[in-house]
Amino acid sequence: MIAYLEGKILHKEADGIILLVGHIGYEVLLDTNTLSICMEKSQADETIALYIYYHVTERQPKPVLIGFLTPDDKEFFQLFITVAAIGPMKAIKALTKPVSKVARAIEDRDTAFLSQLTGIGKRTAEKIVATLNGKVLGFAAPQNSGSDLGSTNPQDFVPEGKQMMVRQVLEVLTQQLGHSASSARRMIKQALEKNPGINSPEDLFDEIYQETR
Repeated sequence: MIAYLEGKILHKEADGIILLVGHIGYEVLLDTNTLSICMEKSQADETIALYIYYHVTERQPKPVLIGFLTPDDKEFFQLFITVAAIGPMKAIKALTKPVSKVARAIEDRDTAFLSQLTGIGKRTAEKIVATLNGKVLGFAAPQNSGSDLGSTNPQDFVPEGKQMMVRQVLEVLTQQLGHSASSARRMIKQALEKNPGINSPEDLFDEIYQETR
């Protein structure tokens, strides 16, 4: 199964790209934001790196590759398609807004915002909130744009490979221990800056509470 591709854009299509990897061209579907970023990178002659969701079913035996710029974007997509009546093809067309904003809308129960997504009506927006509310806080933009961190996603201040750990700690801090999202992000950021070698949720909690003693 294909999980990651890195190469140059051979051709732009309406809903994705043909990515040339070695001498093989892979047809990859992209959401509108990812497509725009990839085209900018291509114009700057940068290599395109994509994390791949591989979709194939008995009803659709032809493999479909869906690309994401970060592991977090791919993980959010995999959560998004757990909503009833939202399959991978519908989901990739629906994500016309940045993941951080969609996640924020889900956490805020903002069905009006979600209804603006392509193919998402009011009833589906309500299903999205009912299914995912409380599960996507780690992907969400801060409620206050003047956040202490000045960033919209954990990956903006977390080294690659530690996002999963940070999301786990962030959810415990906010949902179980009562910290605000901005306060939790600030504590995590300070702990990681003081001890960059942290590699587990337990070690991150230890460092956070050393800071707050």
